[in-house]
Amino acid sequence: MAEDALFSIFMDGLFIKNFLLIQFLGLCSFVGVTKDIKSAAGMSGAVVFVMAMASTVSYLLYTYILVPTKMEFLDLISFIVVIAALVQLVEFVVRKNIPSLYRSLGIYLPLITTNCAVLGAVILNENAGYNFAQSVVFGTSAGLGYTIVMLMMAGIRERSTFVNVPSAIRGLPQAFFIALMLSMAFVNYFWVIPI
Repeated sequence: MAEDALFSIFMDGLFIKNFLLIQFLGLCSFVGVTKDIKSAAGMSGAVVFVMAMASTVSYLLYTYILVPTKMEFLDLISFIVVIAALVQLVEFVVRKNIPSLYRSLGIYLPLITTNCAVLGAVILNENAGYNFAQSVVFGTSAGLGYTIVMLMMAGIRERSTFVNVPSAIRGLPQAFFIALMLSMAFVNYFWVIPI
């Protein structure tokens, strides 16, 4: 029974409540970093790590510090501090070990701090009343769902460079058109909005 619940939460994070195509969170990195697969994969790895760790640390912080001390009203600020610290850690590791990826991600890597998808995952965990295991599963699956969509978008955008697209919709309008098609496919396939 508990495994079924965890599996259901995992599938929710991966597809049903997909942050990019269903909830439309984290769109700036979605459009900005999906010009090539390598950058999209690097960004996705960073977001998966930050989402999973932020879900874990935020649950512990909220449950064992904020609630017992009756300071639940500081939840949002606390979560942002946790996310910012994790992003700084990721930025340091990537800059030190993979400088080419660090340069290709540019401003989008530190912007994970303000990526509403990460904060959204942590807040959804709290609002849903998930326990520790459920919070970790949802945070990780939400990051993996983000990764699937980022890689799909990057693959399509790389391939679309071989297509003769009218100059009026080349670039950003083309990216939004691809995102629209992906979103419609997710919504219809997973019956998010029953027709």
